[in-house]
Amino acid sequence: MKIKVLGSYGSEGQGQRPSALLVDDRVLVDAGTVGGALSPAEQLDVEYALISHAHFDHIAGLCFLTDTLAMLAPERRVTACGLGPVLDSLRTHVFNDIVWPNFASIPNPENPVLAFRPLAEEGEARVGELWVTPIEVEHNIPTSGFIVHDGETGFVFSGDTGPTRKIWQAAREMRGLKAVIVETSFPNRMDGLAKASGHLTPEMLKRELDKAPPDVPVWVYHVKPQLYQETAEELAKIDSTRIHILEQGKTYTL
Repeated sequence: MKIKVLGSYGSEGQGQRPSALLVDDRVLVDAGTVGGALSPAEQLDVEYALISHAHFDHIAGLCFLTDTLAMLAPERRVTACGLGPVLDSLRTHVFNDIVWPNFASIPNPENPVLAFRPLAEEGEARVGELWVTPIEVEHNIPTSGFIVHDGETGFVFSGDTGPTRKIWQAAREMRGLKAVIVETSFPNRMDGLAKASGHLTPEMLKRELDKAPPDVPVWVYHVKPQLYQETAEELAKIDSTRIHILEQGKTYTL
């Protein structure tokens, strides 16, 4: 399994792109950025997008991807997958012909370039060549993390979350777990903001990892670019051998 980091940040900066992973060239895990990291030809290979929640830094790339498909390959389709309330938000508030064109009806309603596929919480589903289980986490709107595997190896993706429980329980029961990909947005001095907005700080992450499977690599994403250095230094003090910040543009192999 290959995981390409299209974007790894919790916002946008100069050369710093919002969160998105591409698994085996076909499946996005969140879609904060797509076109800024992939060529048009590479974008046409994307078939699915696992959407954790509807905040803009996780969906902006999906908007532009559908635009690319409509222009260059209207016979192709990307299917957005996620919890029902997440997809409802996309339909109602984004792809509504006001904020963004309704690409679920373009080029026509019978064969659109965008489809929506609800996933049952804690229910495993086949998505392309992968198996995916959404697990609800603790954010300020409906949000899930994902358990993703190919039958042999896989990873946990936390989604945006504050302290949570169910996804760690599922991770402990997972066979072939090779990595935990977990958000950490703010430095410790902003723990009040983190709690109010449903995010983690390094100190909060340290407590979360007591719930997670031991001895599994921890890859951090969603650090705010404006606060990167401070947050990175605090993460390094926890466990610099186990915890690493995902590198934008790098491809990881499980």
